Amino acid sequence: MSNFNFSSRAVEITVLSGESLQIDRRPIKKNTFVVVRSIGGNDFCSTEIDTNGGSNPKWNQKLVLELPVQAAALTVEVYCKIMTGIRLVGTATVPISDFSGGYLPDNYLHFLSYRLRDEESERNGIINLSVKTKFAAAEVPEYRSCVASSSSSTASVVGVPTSKKYSSGIVTGFPVFGPLLDHNNGMI
Repeated sequence: MSNFNFSSRAVEITVLSGESLQIDRRPIKKNTFVVVRSIGGNDFCSTEIDTNGGSNPKWNQKLVLELPVQAAALTVEVYCKIMTGIRLVGTATVPISDFSGGYLPDNYLHFLSYRLRDEESERNGIINLSVKTKFAAAEVPEYRSCVASSSSSTASVVGVPTSKKYSSGIVTGFPVFGPLLDHNNGMI
């Protein structure tokens, strides 16, 4: 069992594919790769080069990155290897809040797509990712939410634990703030 460092967390990023990638307003023919960096940290990871996907490459490659707890975002950079060197195709910033925190457990798998921007901040394609925060089973901190399985189906229900006195024990919606209703007497 490893010692878990609460000053960082491991994030598994699967770089799935890119869409409509261009250099100088022309579709890319081949040789694209992705670099994922943590903002506020020194770590980065890179995919292998996709040699035949053209402007719609498919990497489907898992990368594991250590993120400092204070990191607010990841940077995803798509590059193309050309005869004169390596060119930046586009960059996307992935806020950590898009896949960590809130009502879902940290190990929940998120499928995300982001618009890439080139060096002049012009739109230049889309990057598709899946992301989840990883912890070893014995090192998982206590969550505010839980996962329960329905005995009548194989699908999981994600929710927040409640009192079992008046319900099944799981809230499956998200709280909405507004006037409270008393089902017998109207608004409270």
